[in-house]
Amino acid sequence: MNQNILLVQPKFPIPSKSLNHKDFLPIPLLKIASYHKTLNNTLHLIHGKVNVDFEPDLIYITSLFTYWQQEFWDTVNYYRTLFVDTPINVGGIYVSLFFENSEFQKKCAELNVNAIKGTVEDFEKSAPDYGLIDVDYQIIHASRGCKRHCPFCGVWKIEPDFIPKESIKDEIVKNKLVFYDNNLLANPFIEEILKELVDLKVNGRNVYSESQSGFDGRLLTLKIAKLLKKAKFIIPRIAWDGPYKDWKKIKKQINVLCKAGYKSKEISIFMIYNSDYSFEEMESKRKKCFEFGVQIADCRNRPLTQEFDNYNGNIEQTPNDYYINKEKSWTDIKVKQFRKNVRRQNICIRNNHKFHSSKLERKRIPKSDYSKIISLPKDEIKKKLPDAWWPDIDC
Repeated sequence: MNQNILLVQPKFPIPSKSLNHKDFLPIPLLKIASYHKTLNNTLHLIHGKVNVDFEPDLIYITSLFTYWQQEFWDTVNYYRTLFVDTPINVGGIYVSLFFENSEFQKKCAELNVNAIKGTVEDFEKSAPDYGLIDVDYQIIHASRGCKRHCPFCGVWKIEPDFIPKESIKDEIVKNKLVFYDNNLLANPFIEEILKELVDLKVNGRNVYSESQSGFDGRLLTLKIAKLLKKAKFIIPRIAWDGPYKDWKKIKKQINVLCKAGYKSKEISIFMIYNSDYSFEEMESKRKKCFEFGVQIADCRNRPLTQEFDNYNGNIEQTPNDYYINKEKSWTDIKVKQFRKNVRRQNICIRNNHKFHSSKLERKRIPKSDYSKIISLPKDEIKKKLPDAWWPDIDC
């Protein structure tokens, strides 16, 4: 019997300028859609709280980060009120991480919803139905899970088994791939997979790829780096999760990517701040990245158990608004100062500038004037550009 299946992606507050989540798609819902199509059901994918003009037979609602759970529960409440007796299944990151939590289970019982932890084999075997959305890229997994057990990451809790694929070529339907693997290079078949991508074309055009997560630099060899370049991976990212003293290891990883043909300013370094290391140590890491000539993908730490995040970069805030790691002496001022420093430094790296100025950034002075200004002493530059900021100085 044909059924109406309602797939709901809550309206999560993803910042419009977010680089880390700009390519987010409700992939689990798209896989569920493919599975239900094999049962001849009719699928409806919607975003947020919508006045649905039909009676669904089954509803799926996905979740994302734990600190966006309020948007998730608001959405669940909305559809439970609209459809009192319709079965509702909920899943996703937040649901999986809080599955054993008694308060979470109590809410599920009160709203009469069925929670699903982790992945479902029948859904996971189904290819995402991209016919339900209008995008020019494809999210893909060459593996699930991760062999590492980083304390700040929930992947190994949600997907405890590392499951690699031997091939992905038959899954590719678009010219831009965004790999959502949590440790792409840990796949024992990574060389074969990269070789599949080297000459691959879709609709007569080359396929380009990027990895949403940073490459595990400990697994990066020159052979792999050259294959990444040949496979047309753009914006290579590596992670610097450790202390400043690891800088020689990071420099070695950067050198490997540069030897493979990447320019240093094309490379980004994932760095978690507001976490295990102080503002002062993170600043040392930041300045080292400037010395290396690479950009930084800054990641503000929010613990896996954090139930809210009302961060606003334009106002003064407290730990009541968002997580601030006071144990490592972070403050609202330091959090926002570090993020500001990273942004200005990245602009300098991209433009080969030795200092940042809003007038330069907004092109209020001609490029030709830059070479004249840079030759001046710093105090003279400050007279012409009072907001001039040098990435290699202490802040």
